[in-house]
Amino acid sequence: MSARAFLVRGLLAGLLAGVATFLVAYSVGEPQVGAAIALEAGADGHSHSHAAEEAEGGEEEAAEVSRTNQSTWGLLTGTLAVGVALGGILGLVAAGTMGRLGRLTPGQSTALVTLIGFVAVALVPFLKYPATPPAVGSGDTIGVRTAVYFAFQALSVVAAVVVTYAAVRLRGRLGTYAAVVGAIAAYLVVMVVAGELFTTVNEVGDFPADTLWFFRRASLITLATMWGVLGVALTGLVIRLYAAERAVAERKALAASL
Repeated sequence: MSARAFLVRGLLAGLLAGVATFLVAYSVGEPQVGAAIALEAGADGHSHSHAAEEAEGGEEEAAEVSRTNQSTWGLLTGTLAVGVALGGILGLVAAGTMGRLGRLTPGQSTALVTLIGFVAVALVPFLKYPATPPAVGSGDTIGVRTAVYFAFQALSVVAAVVVTYAAVRLRGRLGTYAAVVGAIAAYLVVMVVAGELFTTVNEVGDFPADTLWFFRRASLITLATMWGVLGVALTGLVIRLYAAERAVAERKALAASL
């Protein structure tokens, strides 16, 4: 089972995950984005109404990309791009960890890598810095907010890699159960402490709490869809590949023994 085989299957799984994520994001997430944009437009219109009345003229500029295109073709392009890129990376990581996670089969190790990736890359950073709708947050702080998010995400990934490696190394000495529980506990301690030390972003203001909750719930559902479909598809493809290669190896061994 070569890295190329994993990469190709990761790209295929990412393509499928991108399509599924688009369907979920369009049906669950886009209504919440639209509601947030409507609130933002209403607030802007109210705050600038006096200035607009005093304006003597001027031509209203049309948006470069319409909202319809953003929510359809633009969204589809984004989910496909992210899905394919994430699938390729995950396929290569799964190939690199094959045979290095104890006695797990390639399919089992791929599923474990996907689960760890979802927790470290998506879930834990989301819990600290959840997604915010377009009407929330100041444009002056977007650079700082982006930087702290990616710093926290990088720390989460590094911590997950280190504790996984430690669990594999300590498995023979402590046993599988103790090594896994210890690794999970160590990761949680690191990320809880980091969550307390990293700066808190609170720029919600008077944005409606129910709209914010529905938007963040939809964002988490979309993330889970991307990783879930990607993990199931890639694991299934790896299992089929492993079974096919084992069957070929067994036939060759049988033929050599005759």
